[in-house]
Amino acid sequence: MSRFDDAYRSGAAPWDTGRPQPELLGLLREGALKGRILDAGCGTGEAVLLLLARGLDARGYDASPLAVERARAKAVERGLDPSRVELRDLLDPGHGAGPFDTVVDLAVLHTFDDAQWPRYVRSLGSLLTPGGAYFGLAFSEREPADWGGPRRVTQEQIRALFAEGWDLEWIREAKYELAFRPEPAKAWMVKATLRGMP
Repeated sequence: MSRFDDAYRSGAAPWDTGRPQPELLGLLREGALKGRILDAGCGTGEAVLLLLARGLDARGYDASPLAVERARAKAVERGLDPSRVELRDLLDPGHGAGPFDTVVDLAVLHTFDDAQWPRYVRSLGSLLTPGGAYFGLAFSEREPADWGGPRRVTQEQIRALFAEGWDLEWIREAKYELAFRPEPAKAWMVKATLRGMP
């Protein structure tokens, strides 16, 4: 069972807003999401289901059985393919439906500790085609920690994580909507491309 299941069960998951993150909508408007797309850490499915509803070739992976169950139920309700949401550990995803041309991570990066980070980045590399793009959203160190929540991440940490085997294209200021307050959290959005051409 995932460590996130209790939060989903209690209804206290601060990331489960019931709508896609605005940063995802921005990427869609920019035309940044191309080819086969993975929503890494899809939760209850709002992002991946939006991508599917728009006719994109998308899948969602999550390690929480309860989140996957809820995402699949939403897919059925919306006339979408529930098999596009899979129960997978992002630190050890196996082969699955990959490789993907694009991976979208809407606040998974900051859930891992220092020891897990290199493993996660290696996993991302195994999920992407050479030349594929990773878009990651993580809480910034500028977000106050007085309310708890996940770790905060600096630009320097992001640069270090993607220093080998990746081209870090940009890091920009971003926002992350929360379920329990009207103002979004301060975050970073990053784009990194896996080196090599398909």
